[in-house]
Amino acid sequence: MEDIVIVGAGHAAGQAVASLRADGFTGPIRLIGDEPYLPYQRPPLSKKFLSGELDVERVYFKPPAFYEQAQVDVRLGLSVTGIDRAGHRLLTDKGEAIPYGKLILATGSRVRRLSIPGSDLVGIHYLRSIHDVEAMRAEFRPGARLVVVGGGYIGLEVAAVAAKLGLSVTVIEAADRVLARVTAPVISAFYQRVHGEEGVQIRTGLGVAGFTGVSRVEGVEVAGGEVIPADVVVVGVGILANVELAVEAGLRVEDGIVVDEFCRTDDPDILAIGDCTRHPNGIYGRTLRLESVHNALEQAKTASATLTGSLKAYVQVPWFWSDQFDLKLQIAGLSQGHDTIVVRGNPEEGRSFAVFYLKGGVLIAVDAVNRPMEFLTARQLIATHAEIAPARLADETINMKQIAG
Repeated sequence: MEDIVIVGAGHAAGQAVASLRADGFTGPIRLIGDEPYLPYQRPPLSKKFLSGELDVERVYFKPPAFYEQAQVDVRLGLSVTGIDRAGHRLLTDKGEAIPYGKLILATGSRVRRLSIPGSDLVGIHYLRSIHDVEAMRAEFRPGARLVVVGGGYIGLEVAAVAAKLGLSVTVIEAADRVLARVTAPVISAFYQRVHGEEGVQIRTGLGVAGFTGVSRVEGVEVAGGEVIPADVVVVGVGILANVELAVEAGLRVEDGIVVDEFCRTDDPDILAIGDCTRHPNGIYGRTLRLESVHNALEQAKTASATLTGSLKAYVQVPWFWSDQFDLKLQIAGLSQGHDTIVVRGNPEEGRSFAVFYLKGGVLIAVDAVNRPMEFLTARQLIATHAEIAPARLADETINMKQIAG
């Protein structure tokens, strides 16, 4: 039985191990990660781990005993530097050559870094790893002035945690509203209002020109010359897929490692899963690269089925979530290309409502704020390309079960 080597140690890698054993694979499994940690969950990093509510062990995907019982050879703190496809081996930064029968690339993604004046000053942080959070958490002291660069999900989640910890928080966003890339203006306006009520100052339409300070950051300079004082800065301006190994190995890469619906690359012995992939989505009829836990977990299950001889095409409605203050935003589907927006509930009063996105009368996405039933029902309806009258979606006297029925 061929051995399976997994490169990466995130959600996708952890699930791949679990699924392979659950699907009956009894051969050798080796997991290689460049961090010193077992596969761990990333969503809590900007939430409960940052706030100190969770320790390291509680963000692990599985406890250490799981990998021992599954008889997995775990190699941590080891970076793979190359793939020798002809020789079926991996090259590492420690000079090793590790053979593989089948290879799963779960290399994930990394933060997009700014390269502007002062970007190397002490006190400027990015959030992607346990180490990143531990470093910034040490500086999250009550009264400290935090400037968050980027008004996306990560930036707003960090801002929410910091405000609750007593920091003075300012969020700078280059677009004219927060969450502009992923949500409707009504969602942006709601979150800007709530953050303001919680003491967070949000400045939109401001590009960052540089950071000021001698050795440590003291301020953020924005377009026009204004300097916003800062004791600590967190930058959240997107992530990049880790595709370098695949590119150097000659695999097909197009803003992600290209895979089919079974997570197979153009090399029959190499699969790829998670943030690093570009894969076909039968629901939307196009290829996608998704940065989500759901995608990582489900692609890992698909890859396991492929390797154990039970092909199961990956066809899923993408979904995501964000926790800020007492708000749980749950997103199902992809809203790009919508032509109609329907609001259910009143976002100007209270903190519970949903926004539905339709295209040609077909429901394609929902943003649900503290509305789990709308989220769950919409996921089902999106998968079936349901056509729903906007008036029914907006009418709260019609419950979601009736709409789904």
